[in-house]
Amino acid sequence: MSGTGASHTSGAASDSDPGRAAVASAYQRFEPRAYLRNNYAPPRGDLSSPDGVGPWKLRCLAQTFATGEVSGCTLIDIGSGPTIYQLLSACAHFEDITMTDFLEVNRQELGLWLREEPGAFDWSTYSQHVCLIEGKGESWQEKERQLRARVKRVLPVDVHQLQPLGAGSQAPLPADALVSTFCLEAVSPDLASFQRALDNITTLLKPGGHLLLIGAVEESWYLAGEARLAVVPVRKEEVREALVNSGYEVRDLRTYTMPAHLRTGVDDVKGIFFAWAQKKVGVGL
Repeated sequence: MSGTGASHTSGAASDSDPGRAAVASAYQRFEPRAYLRNNYAPPRGDLSSPDGVGPWKLRCLAQTFATGEVSGCTLIDIGSGPTIYQLLSACAHFEDITMTDFLEVNRQELGLWLREEPGAFDWSTYSQHVCLIEGKGESWQEKERQLRARVKRVLPVDVHQLQPLGAGSQAPLPADALVSTFCLEAVSPDLASFQRALDNITTLLKPGGHLLLIGAVEESWYLAGEARLAVVPVRKEEVREALVNSGYEVRDLRTYTMPAHLRTGVDDVKGIFFAWAQKKVGVGL
């Protein structure tokens, strides 16, 4: 995936657009466990080095939530994939969290962890690391209990639809905040499609609400088992432009350069971006 492995998984539409239909077809071969091994086991899953990609992502999220500005009642994670780390800092600030993914296999993988079933992926090192950097004296078990309690539903999503959660969604709308990691660029055949997908998910967010977006910089493919999946390469300034075009004020935009020892052959990612953006009041739902 991109240099971190997160949720290259939601939103490939199988409608009349041939590019998006091809993306949807490719994702039917997506293997969640292979994706997790590629990106969340060592070396990329080694959190012991502060210069690693995992600590960088977790630090970006923890620092943003520590400002106290990104809070409320409802949060939707767009394109969760098979991962939960992106919500470890968020769960202290939102009581009602919706996780989403296009693929049933990823929703099933999330369910294993949420229900604490045997064979679920072990996220405890990530939970421990977040507790360490947040410095609140919380145990990793408490952190995971809180996240499990606050995830109220896991729903299908298709970011290429004007109503990404469908009509009559169970999720409370509009949400106070959105999180999305490694989704939009991984399911969009081109930059125009990326922009439209961002426009679509923005309709789920209340005016004045916050979006935290993490994604791959200049990545064109990644592996998830038998699947070799195309990614639209985006640069930092293209992310900024897309956010502005969708009606956001960009509050923070950072990038991480993937070091050589983490370029393991499972993708061609050059780096990672983290964006914190606030939807301008007056931008329609």
